[in-house]
Amino acid sequence: MNDESRMAVVTGAGSGLGRAIAMRLARRAHAHVLAWESPATLTGAAAAPFSVKQSSAGAGDRPCAFRRAPAAANLGLRGRGTACILRHADRPDPSKGVPTMKPVSIRSFACASFAAWAALLSAGAVAQDVIRIGAPLPITGALSPEAKKLQNGMNLWMETANKAGGIKVGAKRMKIEIVPVDYQSNTPRAVQATEKLVTQDKVDFMFSPMGSGATKAASSVSEKYQIPTIAATASSEQVYDQGYKYLFGVYTPNQTLTEPLADLVKKQAAGVQRVAILARNDLFPLAIAQEMEKSAKKRGMNVMYFEKYAIGTLDHASALSQIKSLAPHWIFATGYMNDLILIKKQMADLGIEAPVVTMIAGPAYKEFVSALGKGAENVTSAAWWHPAVRYKGKDVFGTTENFNKLFRDKYGLDPDYGEASAAASGVVLQLAIEAAGTTDKKAVREQLAKMNTMTFFGPIKFGPNGQVDSLDPPVFQVQKGTQVVILPAAIKQGNLQLGVK
Repeated sequence: MNDESRMAVVTGAGSGLGRAIAMRLARRAHAHVLAWESPATLTGAAAAPFSVKQSSAGAGDRPCAFRRAPAAANLGLRGRGTACILRHADRPDPSKGVPTMKPVSIRSFACASFAAWAALLSAGAVAQDVIRIGAPLPITGALSPEAKKLQNGMNLWMETANKAGGIKVGAKRMKIEIVPVDYQSNTPRAVQATEKLVTQDKVDFMFSPMGSGATKAASSVSEKYQIPTIAATASSEQVYDQGYKYLFGVYTPNQTLTEPLADLVKKQAAGVQRVAILARNDLFPLAIAQEMEKSAKKRGMNVMYFEKYAIGTLDHASALSQIKSLAPHWIFATGYMNDLILIKKQMADLGIEAPVVTMIAGPAYKEFVSALGKGAENVTSAAWWHPAVRYKGKDVFGTTENFNKLFRDKYGLDPDYGEASAAASGVVLQLAIEAAGTTDKKAVREQLAKMNTMTFFGPIKFGPNGQVDSLDPPVFQVQKGTQVVILPAAIKQGNLQLGVK
């Protein structure tokens, strides 16, 4: 960091609060910290705009100068150990006088001062009353639609819990603050974002990044610092085979989706024998495609085609043309929402039809149906939750119906499984903290490991590897523009329809 961009933090040493503010800001901004005690007077025109005090911070620190800022008085900071943040050209040499300061506008100073105090209040002065949860998210980039869903669910949980007084920790209640960081849909950046949240933002607990791949990569950070972490969207068993103790996921393994799908097709579409699989070359999409291959072969089906496509692929014509030439009865495609919308559109362009077309994950989202219109008709899928399920939980939402209502009231539409799992991640963490009666990370981790409870999302019990093993995921199909549950029987809304164009 060059000198012109470095930040000087100045505080009245007589105020303990002021010194604490400056020290915290300095650690975050990687700036010099100067604690001032006795006033000094400089003569000469160069010193006229400045009020200068003598540093006693140590032999390595020398006097510095700062401009008086009316904005400080406007913000009510004067006389409270004001923290002034100014760009400076160099550390001053007393023999050469006071260095020229980079000018700082009142507006800029006011913004900086307000941000500094806001940061302090949220993370320092009232830290004992707030539980901070880090949330690395792909807010920009190809996975941004999924990030929005996670934010919807997390925020609804946070607002609902805070409205009820916060999380009960022993004899007191603590409010929740979610701290998001954008990792731009890039897995290495997800790891960096997680590290930043733990080491710089000092969060108490973590939500994992989106998807199995980013979750697995970032889980090493949580484990290193022993931060209990809840994964809202990681189902692949490869995420949980690392022997980690601080990672807990609310999705059951991938085969809990492919097994009921294959059973359903085998029983209700006996003529389906030839299967083609196209998978995004990414941890979760590839892992669930491999499970589908196993499930199909187990039932005597012939998997004629299995190919991977690279992340970011925009033209699937070659793969789809090969699939068309094989005339499969069942086409199974995996990826994320934007991938699958593109694949289905290109299938239509090439005139590809099949008795059964299954896509994971995409058809569960209202945006998938809206983007494809009639092209989404009869596409099947499976997920870990559906608004049609009915559970009476011990969490802040109480019942599935109440969660659905609160979500509709806030966002104007029904929740999907991604939004629900994000809220469930908050619920699970809240229940563990309340059971522990403390925010001690090891104590909370122990409560997560032995959790066996009912929530609006369904029964939550984690296996020895930290992955939930207690859910019965629904299978559904898009029928007349709506996701209709066709399994399990307890919440069944319709029957499997054959024929996808």
